[in-house]
Amino acid sequence: MNEVIFRLHGWVLTPWKILGFIGVFMFGGRWLVQFLASRRAGKPVIPRLFWYMSIFGSLLQLSYFIFGKNDSVGVFSNLFPTFTAFYNLWLEMKHRPPAAIVPAAEAK
Repeated sequence: MNEVIFRLHGWVLTPWKILGFIGVFMFGGRWLVQFLASRRAGKPVIPRLFWYMSIFGSLLQLSYFIFGKNDSVGVFSNLFPTFTAFYNLWLEMKHRPPAAIVPAAEAK
């Protein structure tokens, strides 16, 4: 996965970098999800999708830093958010059940 896919003015793109970028965008994109959910609710809220994006973004970044770059600083900087996101998702699922599914007949 270290083969070069694209090269431009010294910038190199490999499959590991693509995986890392997806992780960065997913981890950063969770704030957009939180912003939109809070705006919709009219108060600060953290939707469950925020925690899923935190977990998957952190895991992708961890994979990049462990296998693609072999960077201990990157590994340690992503370990804590990963465990925190797993714990918060567990608490979220424990204390707030998923939204009830309302049959179409009752919704009218």
